[in-house]
Formats: sequence, C-alpha cells, structure tokens
Amino acid sequence: MATQTPAKAETAQPDPPRTPDAPRVEGRVMNVFSQAFLWLWAVMVIVPVAWIVLTSFKSAREIAVDPLGLPETPRWENYVNAWTNGHIGGYFLNTLQVMVFSVFGTMLLGAMAAYVLARYEFRGNRLLYFMFAGGMMFPVFLALFPLFKTLQNVGLLNTYPGLVIVYIAYSLPFTVFFLTAFFRTLPTGVAEAALIDGAGHYRLFFQVMLPMAKPGLIAITIFNIIGQWNQFLLPLVLLSRNPEDAVISQGLANLALRQGYEGDPGALFAGTVLAMVPIFLAYVIFQRQIQAGLTAGAIK
Repeated sequence: MATQTPAKAETAQPDPPRTPDAPRVEGRVMNVFSQAFLWLWAVMVIVPVAWIVLTSFKSAREIAVDPLGLPETPRWENYVNAWTNGHIGGYFLNTLQVMVFSVFGTMLLGAMAAYVLARYEFRGNRLLYFMFAGGMMFPVFLALFPLFKTLQNVGLLNTYPGLVIVYIAYSLPFTVFFLTAFFRTLPTGVAEAALIDGAGHYRLFFQVMLPMAKPGLIAITIFNIIGQWNQFLLPLVLLSRNPEDAVISQGLANLALRQGYEGDPGALFAGTVLAMVPIFLAYVIFQRQIQAGLTAGAIK
C-alpha cells in the first residue's frame, strides 16, 4: 500500500542583504535632485528680477537695441522721472493709507477669531472654521459685481474706507486658517496659569497669547502685506477712476500706459523696481520670524 509523503513546505527566500552604501547612494541622489530643483527655481526667480533692475538703468535706445545687455551708463534719472513725473511717490502714499488700516484690521479680527476657534469649544466651532477655510476657495471674480453694488448702496464706492473693508474681508479667510493652526500649538499650561492668577479672557488674549504667537503673527502679516500691496483687480473696480487716488498697482498700470505714448520705458522699469523694494525689505528684515512662524506647527 502506497503512502503519500507530505509536500515540502516552500520556504521564502530571504532578500539579498543590502550593502551599507545603498542608503548613502540614495541619499546622494535625492540631495543632487533637490539641489538641482532649487537652483532651477532660483534661476527662474532671480533672472527676471535682475533683468528688470538692470533695464531700469538703461535709456530708451539701449532697451530697444540691446534689451538683454548691460547698461552703458547707469541712468539714475529714470528713478527721478518715475517718482516725480510718474507719480510713484503719490501712489506709495495712497497705498500706505489703505494698507495701514487694512492690515491692522485684518490681523486684529483674524487673530481674535482664530484664537476663539482654536482655544474654545462651543457649538458651531467647526462650522465657523470650515466657513473661513471655504472662503479661500471662493474666486474674487464672482464677488466683484456684488461688492460694487454693496459699496455703492452704502456710499463707500470709490473711497479708501470701502477698499479697506473689502481688503479685510478678502484677507480674513487665510489669516484665520493659518492662525488657528498656530494658536493650537501654543502650550495650554501658560493660559491656565494666567487664568488662575486672575487674568480675564481679554487680558489673557492680549497680554499672554498674542506675545507667544508673535512668529505666526509676523509671518501672516507679511503675507497679507504682499497680497494687498500687489492687489490690482479690487482697486481697479472699487476705487475712484481719478489717477491721483490710485494705489501702487493701478499706478504702475497708468505709468505703463503713459510711457507707451511718451516713449520712456526706463522710467517704467524704475517704477517697477520701486514698487518691489518695500516688499523685498520687509521679507529680508523679518525672514527669521517668517520661517519660525511657518515651521512652529511642524516641530511641536
């Protein structure tokens, strides 16, 4: 009588051992790839800016004959013409008038709303948070006509206060979204100790929590300044058609139109450089605070 022998169990073949140099090779490949990408990105950003700066020192003939060459003699009068004849100085003052109130209002209201949404539990908390987050996905183009009619009905059309209110509403969704995540990273022990010592909610917010949130506040303030400084569509629709009341983005458009007829492109490029300088200086001065604010939530 034949007997069946059980089949031999198949044994899994172990993976060949990896050499100790394999992780190093992979790390070097990723390092080379990331550095190459960063260099490519830097070239894409720096080259156009450098070209604008160099062109701002050229004459109209040099720009037409050799647009990619170096200026023969730096023409500083282009900046004088842009500041005086191009009215860039007046556009700067108009923009500062709007942004002082709009950025302050955005940060005050955004910080207060984000603090409540992050630190207090109440019915409708998540709904309010998602409504603010959803505001970032709403295209501003769809709101232009309603904003125009609303400001017209309340008598704020073609005025700086009306533009300030719209800037605040336009910037609040991202401000609240960013600061809510930042306030959640702050330690609760400090807030509890302040409450035990007798601090009220207002004092706790303004004297304890806001100073602790300084990196995040600086980071989002710079982002709001950049966004409102470069805003063109909203002031074009909601602000006065008087060229003297224009903000910096409208002013550059008016300068471009004027130089197209007068034939002084050097002043146009000089005005563009002048418009970029404040934002560049703000980022350079607060670079560390911006990086600290962006990475605070990740390193908790």
